[in-house]
Amino acid sequence: MFKNTLKTTILLAGLGGLAVAVGGLLGGSTGLLIGLLIGLGIVGFSYWKSDKLALRAARARVVTAAEAPELYQMVAGLATRANLPMPTVAISPDAQPNAFATGRNPNHAVVCVTQGLWQTMPRDEIEGVLAHEMMHVRHRDILIGSVAAAIATGISFLAQMAMFSAIFGGRDDRDGGNAIGALLVALLAPIAAGLMQMALSRSREFDADRGAAELLGTGEPLARALERIEVVAKQRPMQQPAPQQAYAWIHNPLSDGGPRRRGGPDMARLFSTHPSTEERIRRLRSMHRSAA
Repeated sequence: MFKNTLKTTILLAGLGGLAVAVGGLLGGSTGLLIGLLIGLGIVGFSYWKSDKLALRAARARVVTAAEAPELYQMVAGLATRANLPMPTVAISPDAQPNAFATGRNPNHAVVCVTQGLWQTMPRDEIEGVLAHEMMHVRHRDILIGSVAAAIATGISFLAQMAMFSAIFGGRDDRDGGNAIGALLVALLAPIAAGLMQMALSRSREFDADRGAAELLGTGEPLARALERIEVVAKQRPMQQPAPQQAYAWIHNPLSDGGPRRRGGPDMARLFSTHPSTEERIRRLRSMHRSAA
């Protein structure tokens, strides 16, 4: 837990440092400041409206205890055990087994499952998935993700302004070196910010897995659930997944679920919002063996 918390702190600091470095390279232009403020404003809006945006993207609807009594009772039981307020419960019509949590804080949280998860998976595995999502609520991961997204968006705006400045000669440089530097910043800074943001998302998934195992007293139900979801996701691709919401699902709906390459670096993993399912299962079962 401490290792992942430290990693989160370092990655957030790295994103902030990258934003400062980019701004320093480009100078104190009013246009850059305006672009940064616009980026922060966009992400701030998405933070306050994150639950509505996420439910709309998943085509999900909120359900009551009368409409889905067993699901509602399962979520309520986990909320009580985790000492959290009862979240809003929603169901997405998608056939792929999946789930996500959203909301700006525990008092405004939403836990959503797909029809595929609720109708096809064993109840103990569903409980493991829901426990994972409740840990995202407890850890305020939506806040951490929004801060990271705000910084990354600000960097992207700065980089775009840098490219326009370099292309159209917005700065009076004697040697032309700054124009080349601005182009390099415009190309590389968003990639670096994206990589750090994705690494941050992967770290939060490990934390939620660990928290779920501790809440249930075992990581085995969640490990089995992840195994099952990985297999079924290949057979049932999610219908029209929203790329901006991919990080929130317990299994990346944009992933093809194919086997990982062996014997060399997996470059695709660098650009993934989720750690590999194999690694998550390995860690969960290692916890289970240690507790036994």
